[in-house]
Amino acid sequence: QVQLVESGGGLVQAGGSLRLSCAASGRIFRINDMGWYRQTPGKQRELVASSTSGGGTNYVDSVKGRFTISRDNAKNTVYLQMNSLRPEDTAVYYCKMTVVLGISFRVSDYWGQGTQVTVSS
Repeated sequence: QVQLVESGGGLVQAGGSLRLSCAASGRIFRINDMGWYRQTPGKQRELVASSTSGGGTNYVDSVKGRFTISRDNAKNTVYLQMNSLRPEDTAVYYCKMTVVLGISFRVSDYWGQGTQVTVSS
């Protein structure tokens, strides 16, 4: 019904920047919350940043001042600008969207496939 496709991950040196994108397609009426999560081996997936349809944003303390989440509602896309990257930011990053489906107006969460971000020291 809805597909999320991520792009923008890769390998970067500490102090560098990357921009992640996540675009949704399918039977979408509206997207409420959009967010970015990350996961490293053996650890639980953690919320990195989130954006509400009302314009509010939230960040985990470790990325405040370095990462910025933004969204383009016309394109059903969410971005994560990551600056001043640190080796501890290395993880697989996943986007998640809370979607109001067209026709049924049912609300469901969808995840992207994940993109690897590796920060070398």
